[in-house]
Amino acid sequence: MQQHTIHPLVVGINETDQGVMTYLRDYGKRIYLPIYVFYLKGGDKNILIDTGLEQFMVPKGAEEECGFQILEFEDALTTLGLKPEDIDIIIHTHLHNDHCENDYKCTNAEVYVQKKEYAFLKEPHPVDHRYYPDILDDVKVVEIDGDANIADGIDVIFSPGHTVGGQSVAVNTAGGRAVITGFCCNAKNFPSAGPAIAPGVHIDLTEAYDSIQKIKEMADILIPLHDPCIGTRKSIP
Repeated sequence: MQQHTIHPLVVGINETDQGVMTYLRDYGKRIYLPIYVFYLKGGDKNILIDTGLEQFMVPKGAEEECGFQILEFEDALTTLGLKPEDIDIIIHTHLHNDHCENDYKCTNAEVYVQKKEYAFLKEPHPVDHRYYPDILDDVKVVEIDGDANIADGIDVIFSPGHTVGGQSVAVNTAGGRAVITGFCCNAKNFPSAGPAIAPGVHIDLTEAYDSIQKIKEMADILIPLHDPCIGTRKSIP
């Protein structure tokens, strides 16, 4: 099986409340929430996980406090010798706007999303304002229904709850099976003892809880979607 390395690129950052990540935990504690694009290197395709926000956001002092550089989407790709038009495949964890606003720049990419997530994007419920129904109109969408193999060494795992059609991305690496979570979380969601903590934002709490337990158990290397420590690493493993 093909081995890959995962390259986290920080393309924005928000300041928010830890309770947004951890259900019924740590409300009132302010945190930084990095917005990542992950590049998978190893096969014959240029593959991204998510594309981030188009609007570049960097609160003053965030880079110094977090210990990593934050770059606009195109500049981040340049650090790997890539341009948006070089991207062959985009795999989306989910379709909240902070994960997919730069898709249209990748003019040659196929965009892989869960069928349920894509349907919800087209007709979002008013309770969830982070869906922009026309955001994928100018890209080639490939709909997936459940778990699927995308390329040699790269699988998606259906992980609903945070959204109706979240999918985690399992990547074969030299260090074992690395899993990028399909839901928004950070390291606080995964305490050293006891069960994982459900995402603080969810559309179905029971599904969110079940999904995070499943992903915790299956990963040799766990990559929470918004944890600041991930941004300090040039590659994983």
